[in-house]
Amino acid sequence: MHVGKAIRLERIFNRNTNRTIIVPMDHGVSVGPIKGLVHVRDAVTRLVEGGANAGLVHRGLVACGHRTQGRDFGLIVHLSASTCLSPFPHAKVLTTTVEDAIRLGADAVSIHVNLGDETERHMLADFGKVASSAANWGMPLLAMVYARGPKVQGEFDPEMVSHCARIGMELGADVVKVPYTGDKATFAQAIEGCCIPVLIAGGPKLDSTRDLLQMVRDSLDAGGSGLSIGRNVFQHEDPVNLVRALNAIVHENKGVEEAFAVVGR
Repeated sequence: MHVGKAIRLERIFNRNTNRTIIVPMDHGVSVGPIKGLVHVRDAVTRLVEGGANAGLVHRGLVACGHRTQGRDFGLIVHLSASTCLSPFPHAKVLTTTVEDAIRLGADAVSIHVNLGDETERHMLADFGKVASSAANWGMPLLAMVYARGPKVQGEFDPEMVSHCARIGMELGADVVKVPYTGDKATFAQAIEGCCIPVLIAGGPKLDSTRDLLQMVRDSLDAGGSGLSIGRNVFQHEDPVNLVRALNAIVHENKGVEEAFAVVGR
């Protein structure tokens, strides 16, 4: 691996556990300034206090979220965008380049691909271009790959998730983010054919903190490498202690009940 890429990955992944806690905060483009992200710097401060490894934002939020004190925090710049106002909300387009991300001080870049969408071919072409550019610059690439389209019966189906993970690997990502299938056995089956780190997405906001912690615990037991979860973290009533609880599971290998005691709700 390119030494620059390896060094940058160590700013995203804990080098002792080879796992990560990433919190995406790119929601403002797709759905607006939702609860928990109105004041981005405050959100970042809470995540850093809890011990998250990295945050993921669009280019314009880098300055808004930048802090001048406290613990370091990995920066992932997201390159893809679409909005819920579009008649084609799953059609992601590139709005930022790898070079832009480098100028902003990014430790990694990310893209979003929705398999099965009518514009899938364009997203896959963009994936290829970004992967080539990222490899040229030694920049780690996180691919968020989901199955969402007219022919997709269920995006959490293990075969769909397996296809998503495999595409992320085969098209040149260093890390791939996919939906969790719902249980440990099927998730292990879904990621078996993927030789790069696999992170789970959070999906819709969960009602139960314990359910979130259980999902993370099970995904790790199945071979996952951590999480990239947004609103279930930054919209939690106590995001600092929630991230501490996630740290107990992801980086300290604790069980769900021991981790739940950290957040207590």
